[in-house]
Amino acid sequence: MLKILIPIIIIFLLSACGKKGPLVPPEALVPAAVADLHVAQKGDFFQLSWSQPTKEAGGGRLTGLAGFELFRREVLPPAEDCEQCQTAYRLLKKVDLDYLRVVDRLGNLLLVNDNGVETGKTYQYKVISRKKDGTPSPESNRARRQKVNPPLPPEVKATSQTTSILIELNPAQVEPAAVLSGYNIYRWRTGQSIPPIPLNDKPVTGNTFEDQRVERGVTYSYAVRTLVKAAGEEVESAPSNQVSGALAEPD
Repeated sequence: MLKILIPIIIIFLLSACGKKGPLVPPEALVPAAVADLHVAQKGDFFQLSWSQPTKEAGGGRLTGLAGFELFRREVLPPAEDCEQCQTAYRLLKKVDLDYLRVVDRLGNLLLVNDNGVETGKTYQYKVISRKKDGTPSPESNRARRQKVNPPLPPEVKATSQTTSILIELNPAQVEPAAVLSGYNIYRWRTGQSIPPIPLNDKPVTGNTFEDQRVERGVTYSYAVRTLVKAAGEEVESAPSNQVSGALAEPD
């Protein structure tokens, strides 16, 4: 009887060993590609932004992300341009998530400045992420931009009031080829650095801005950038003069 049972048990164990879950291809375990790489012009520099992926390419939860590599190439005239050439892109910046030395972070959004762009030239960017074991993601979407002459910033004045701080703008003249979209207000607590994104959700279209989202006893600094549409793209000026204000004490 034992001689009969032994082969049956072996066959059963071998068949059980063969029952495995669906195989996961290695390419599904890499970080998902960045899909929202964006480039904006702010004065004389470009600002690159993208969201940090939270999923693997196969949809699983991403763990062990080490950082990013941002690449740039100069776009040449059609007869000379070659994006696929090995020397087209060069590494612009490496972003280490454990040591954010060259990047601003707002939640899941990462922002990096490129100060080495020249007026009249067009640049294209891509980014990849890497896990701590060195595994790279697929390449991101491409972001392309031509640098143009930025508009001039306005002159700014701040007036402290009992319930708000009033920002008054003296607009600068806009070039005929550009269309004024409005102004972006940047605010930070005195002693901190100017933030990478504006306080307002939409461009301010008037010549005044009343900031009511302030705390008593806190001094705020402000700068304003002119926002225009030029060459089909929105372009910001350099920051205006910096002004400060705090809530005034009621009488």
